[in-house]
Amino acid sequence: MTSSADRFYIEDAARYDGQSVTVKGWVYNKRSSGKIKFLILRDGTGLMQSVLFKGECNEEAFELFEKLTQESSVEVTGKLRKEPRSPGGFELGVQSMRIVQVAEPYPISPKEHGVEFLMENRHLWVRSNRQWAALRVRAEIMRSINEFFDSRGFIRFDAPILTPSACEGTSTLFGTNYFDEKAYLTQSGQLYGEVGAMAFGKIYVFGPTFRAEKSKTRKHLTEFWMVEPEVAYADLNDNMELGEKFIEHIVQSVLSRRAAELKILERDLSKLEAIKGPFPRISYDEAVKILEKKGVGIPWGEDFGAPHETALGEEFGKPVFIHHMPSQIKAFYFKQSDTVGGPAVTGTGKYALGCDLIAPDGYGEVIGGGQREESAEVLKQRIAEHGLCESDYSWYLDLRRFGSVPHSGFGLGIERTVAWMTGVEHVRETIPFPRMLNTLRP
Repeated sequence: MTSSADRFYIEDAARYDGQSVTVKGWVYNKRSSGKIKFLILRDGTGLMQSVLFKGECNEEAFELFEKLTQESSVEVTGKLRKEPRSPGGFELGVQSMRIVQVAEPYPISPKEHGVEFLMENRHLWVRSNRQWAALRVRAEIMRSINEFFDSRGFIRFDAPILTPSACEGTSTLFGTNYFDEKAYLTQSGQLYGEVGAMAFGKIYVFGPTFRAEKSKTRKHLTEFWMVEPEVAYADLNDNMELGEKFIEHIVQSVLSRRAAELKILERDLSKLEAIKGPFPRISYDEAVKILEKKGVGIPWGEDFGAPHETALGEEFGKPVFIHHMPSQIKAFYFKQSDTVGGPAVTGTGKYALGCDLIAPDGYGEVIGGGQREESAEVLKQRIAEHGLCESDYSWYLDLRRFGSVPHSGFGLGIERTVAWMTGVEHVRETIPFPRMLNTLRP
């Protein structure tokens, strides 16, 4: 029996030019043209055109061809040859065929389907070419994230999914019973990431997070993945520098390893190729002035919405960091400053030493983070100001009691990054099984 290591996969076709191979996969499409029959196969790694010629393949294969339906599973053996007009640049001259299973009538046809229907059939929709391509890009982004941090000496530090307290605020928590007490699905692994930074110097948390936001926008999910690096002895500028190099690495990895998938998605590669540092860095105050000039002004102190993020993306044509955000719109753990130029003497101030990275083309914030407050006394004050229970954060305050240092970090949302890289319109296409306000199945 052939081992999985020796098995032929369509994406490796160039290594097998001129050889006899067996494609184990599913019927993507089929058509006949006189005495020639064409079978488009998929095996999960790509598509391949298979051609049945009289005299080249056995009679049984011709008979079996007529029985095949969309998504029928088959094993097709033939000789591989170059064909620039075929998907992937190769085609299979079929010699023999074996049907594994003839599929029932497939519900997703080449015709247009409504979003609700497609979401109900998400378990089948992921087989379609565009969904397949978007999720392949997602996998590459996740691979490149691990590569970036691992190659720089970061330690992956896993945070719990079930937590006793809030990170971003209590209004968007999913609560659950945890034996005799209340627990919540995590909004972020950041607080636990800070534990790791104090133990290992530089870490990253990578996993699912949850927000009980009743939002129906194209940018929001209730369950999504985040990667959250945290670095000891790092300030706001160090944080933006790390974020810039991180984004560059992701983009270059996607361009070099998933160009074929981006082509399927009709992504304008020139826009991704232009994403190189240095990225512009402007203060919130400067951003407000730009928005006013562009006719989408915002009162000072309010957070940016979609029109504002889109306008800022258009202004620079590349990712832009917005730093020194109003303290009132940031979480309790941010270090604050009285001015854009430096930290506050008192530990409280008008500005939070935070930074958001706004992606171009209307995809909005992809990175959010900044410098953390390192004083236990100031942090206690903030916890009280935000109406949080100090006892829930006693362990977090310990990080400031025992060897506190300046430190910073950020979070990057995977799904919004996938949407930006692929150019898809809605984040529901960037995760295998999206969870939204009215979507819990399949």
